[in-house]
Amino acid sequence: MKKVLIYTVATLFSVFLGQAQDIKQAKIAIDAEQYEKAKNILETLTTAKPTDGYAKFLLGNVCLLKGEYSEAKKHFDVGVACSSKGNFNYIGLGYIALDKGDIAEAEKNFASATQNIGKKDLEESVFIGKAYTYSEHPNYKKAVEILSASRLIDPANTTVLLALGDAYKFNKKQNDAYDCYREAFRLDNTLLRAKMGLGTLIKNAHNFPVAVTSFDEVIALNPNYGPVYRELAETQYLWAMNDARKYDEHISKGIAFYEKYMSLTDYSLESRMRHADFLILAKDYKALEVEANEMSKLDKVNPRIYRYLGYSAYYNNNFDTTISSLNSFVSNPANRTIARDYYYLGAAKLSKALAATPIDNVAIDDAILDFKKSFEMSNGIAGELPELAKKVFDKKLYAQAAAIYEIAIGNPETKSYLMDNFYFASSVYWSCNGIENLSPQQIELLKKADLALDVVIAASPSTQDAYLFKARIQVLLKNDILVTKNYEDFVTAANKKEATELATKGMKSKLMEAYNNLGVIYSATDKVKAKDNFTKTLAIDPANQYALDQLKLLK
Repeated sequence: MKKVLIYTVATLFSVFLGQAQDIKQAKIAIDAEQYEKAKNILETLTTAKPTDGYAKFLLGNVCLLKGEYSEAKKHFDVGVACSSKGNFNYIGLGYIALDKGDIAEAEKNFASATQNIGKKDLEESVFIGKAYTYSEHPNYKKAVEILSASRLIDPANTTVLLALGDAYKFNKKQNDAYDCYREAFRLDNTLLRAKMGLGTLIKNAHNFPVAVTSFDEVIALNPNYGPVYRELAETQYLWAMNDARKYDEHISKGIAFYEKYMSLTDYSLESRMRHADFLILAKDYKALEVEANEMSKLDKVNPRIYRYLGYSAYYNNNFDTTISSLNSFVSNPANRTIARDYYYLGAAKLSKALAATPIDNVAIDDAILDFKKSFEMSNGIAGELPELAKKVFDKKLYAQAAAIYEIAIGNPETKSYLMDNFYFASSVYWSCNGIENLSPQQIELLKKADLALDVVIAASPSTQDAYLFKARIQVLLKNDILVTKNYEDFVTAANKKEATELATKGMKSKLMEAYNNLGVIYSATDKVKAKDNFTKTLAIDPANQYALDQLKLLK
């Protein structure tokens, strides 16, 4: 009996040790972003021990990392009923609730996860902090609050320090993040993600050479640590965005680093999708098309493949494929859409509409709705709209051009912000010019256009055409006082230009427009000024019939 007992205990210990080892290996794979490997380990473990709620939670968590929400929820729903550590699965359900924007449901689940744990049980708090940090609707302040409390309980807990560093980083408290990463690595110099975290702070500060050096130090510790190559790829991308002269060189390096990252993680569908996401950033659409076709061989029904097929088709001018692919993707409520999905959908509709004979105005209006939706999801998309708006403007579709420019100027951080304000205003003017009875909506739009020109003038007072269009807009609004002021401001700004510019046909025409309009307005109140302005027109063009006729009337 004693031998049987010893054998039984040894067997149980061996099983326990094996399960613990499996969990450790799964966590190592997760940290290395080898999600398919981690998933396989955890599926085997949960099949062997279906009562292990912690393994079930980790499996659901991997599914979340892979974007498999429905599958993740199934694991969490089963996991809460597990006899061992089932409470962790409430954290997964809370994470999903956060992503949906249901804060009350998330907090309810987090409370269920922690209601029966001891004060020193910190892992639940770590995962809750991560949920608040990485959710689609993050609350970095809440994450810092939860993780800081855990740090007070166990200051040497590297898992807590690493999660707190991430929360501080995203909350733009770089010094606090640096402190956490540095301390975590000091306590455990095998914790490469902490060492890499220090490099990400330098990268985010746009000190790219030093960031590369920092990541190279991680590689020196472990050249097979995949995530550091992803960080290097992203560093090269950001460097390219800030160094136009060496753009191609940096992008080429970035793509090479991303290929290295993939070789050290896996070539699963999810890995290929991450690669495709980077190719989109790098604007390597030929490689994206190849990757999209490779993904379609692996899984012909995965919805995200429609995204990549749609994006690459757009740059091959295959707009029908873009529209059909992206419509299939965004119409499925289960898919997590991003701003760029609607941007390319709208861009394809617009391009197709402009190429049609006659031009399809209904499709253009539909495209504008997609642009609005895209901007609402991420205002960073504003920087890419002016190029499309200009195509519409050049077709003299001024109302639609104004609508696109109006979306673009919603983000004052874009490089073309001032020019976009000017084009918005001029588009509005041309869309209303010649209309006898303006609608209330058109009048409000003209007032917005006037304010947009004020933005241009405040930043660049020497932009004479801003005053010109303000004057033209006030003509349509029938405000003679502001017409006078703005035409005079235009004349003042224009006459400060070089003689060669004043001698151009375009500038002469604009000056005569200003002088003639000022002459007409002053003819009712100040005949001397009126004559003076018409005389200035004749100085530019002695045969200007309008000025000649008005001077005759003033005698």
